[in-house]
Amino acid sequence: MAERTLDVALDPFDEPVTEMVDVVVIGLGPGGEYVANELLSRGLRVVAIESELMGGECADWGCVPTKMMVRAANLLAEAGRVSEMAGSATVTPDWKPVATRIREEATHSWNDNELVVEFERKGGRFIRGTARLVDGADRSLDRWDFESGAIGSDGGDSALSHDVEVGGRRFSPRFGVVIATGARNMVPDVTGLAGLPYWNNRDIVQLEQLPNSLAILGGGAIAVELGQLLARFGVAVTIVEVAERLLASEEPEASRLLEGVLRAEGIEVITRASVELVTHDSHGFSLDLGPLGRIRADQLLVATGRRPDLQGLGVEVIGIDPKLPELCTDENMRVAPGVWAVGDVTGHGSFTHVATYQGHIAVSDITGSDHARADYRAVPRVVYTDPEIGAVGLSEQSARASGLRVRIGQAPMPTEARGWIHKVGNEGLIKLVEDCDRGVLVGALSIGPCGGEVLAVLTLAIHAEVPVSNLKTMLYAYPTFHRAIEAALADLH
Repeated sequence: MAERTLDVALDPFDEPVTEMVDVVVIGLGPGGEYVANELLSRGLRVVAIESELMGGECADWGCVPTKMMVRAANLLAEAGRVSEMAGSATVTPDWKPVATRIREEATHSWNDNELVVEFERKGGRFIRGTARLVDGADRSLDRWDFESGAIGSDGGDSALSHDVEVGGRRFSPRFGVVIATGARNMVPDVTGLAGLPYWNNRDIVQLEQLPNSLAILGGGAIAVELGQLLARFGVAVTIVEVAERLLASEEPEASRLLEGVLRAEGIEVITRASVELVTHDSHGFSLDLGPLGRIRADQLLVATGRRPDLQGLGVEVIGIDPKLPELCTDENMRVAPGVWAVGDVTGHGSFTHVATYQGHIAVSDITGSDHARADYRAVPRVVYTDPEIGAVGLSEQSARASGLRVRIGQAPMPTEARGWIHKVGNEGLIKLVEDCDRGVLVGALSIGPCGGEVLAVLTLAIHAEVPVSNLKTMLYAYPTFHRAIEAALADLH
């Protein structure tokens, strides 16, 4: 599927000029968009530069449209469970209303005009293009004092020696630059793959018609979410993962449970696979897995992860190697004097909530406001399969590897009251990781029909370092899914 060509609307200037502004934001995904709008609301002159669509991956190709797809697929699954508990039902999957909703409600046919107009109405300057840092004149950094509404020096001990170029135009930011350029899909080095018409997650989101069969290369969150939901719409799905298990970065209990669920739904899961060759012809794709045989499918989805791409951004002018995997920031989101970074490009996970969290810190630091420092001890993450897989903090293996003495507690969801009542579709468990020496939780796993929602209380416990002794005396409503936390606490050993 050909990727949609974006309409380009560069600022029309006859010749390159340099313009003084307050802040330049490069990249308008969730983090960059948050920063740009917040700085506007505080009276700063903001130039926002985006090479694709305002809103970024999450709004247009990730979180929002894919969760619409998940919601629709889960309805089909629930309808299929009626016969086990409440009579009979016949449901015929139809992708058309899903595609229509994504196009009309979520993405406006992948058009960001309304967002751009609103941003400019508030006084912002939007430029569609690819920006890069360039050398500029040395000058002392200014800082906006929000309380007094005045501009003050940052003390004169820092110097900003770089500007931003885009579309033949140069901007000299008075306060600094915020980099929020996100991440790009990784493509594995597999013989024959380059140049083939395989799909990525964006192509799946823009589908108007589903294939009969789909091979998925990769076993992470994107792969398993899309694989399960498409299978529920009747696509024959095969997931091929080179690691020994799906979701290899999460707890092994999560991998085992999910693999069992997917196989029970008719999805072929192949792990420890070595893809030796990929070919494509008029009949579709063929993947040679060596001793594991060969698989064929109408289409191929490559979902082998995402990573920041610093090439072409001009980070050399601030002393950073563009070949690095991410931009390293301090606890104030600073990369260098006058440069902040937020979102995927910082390497703290491709999560909207992390990007906006970092954005708040960056805005506060730029404006000189009091703020908490970046803290990643309790970053929640959810895989939106059925059951949902929520995790926060350290895994058991990571905790032990860091030298902590840990105790582990588990509670299977099907044998807890709400899980037993729920019956079909009740797969799940709670797993807790406790730091014995401090008596607090440092990691947790929440799998179940509402795994992502149950995760909230565990995130709070880790973030606030609530003593396990206090968690054990807390009241847990009966019968709820979150009550399984009480059983897992009792199991700590």
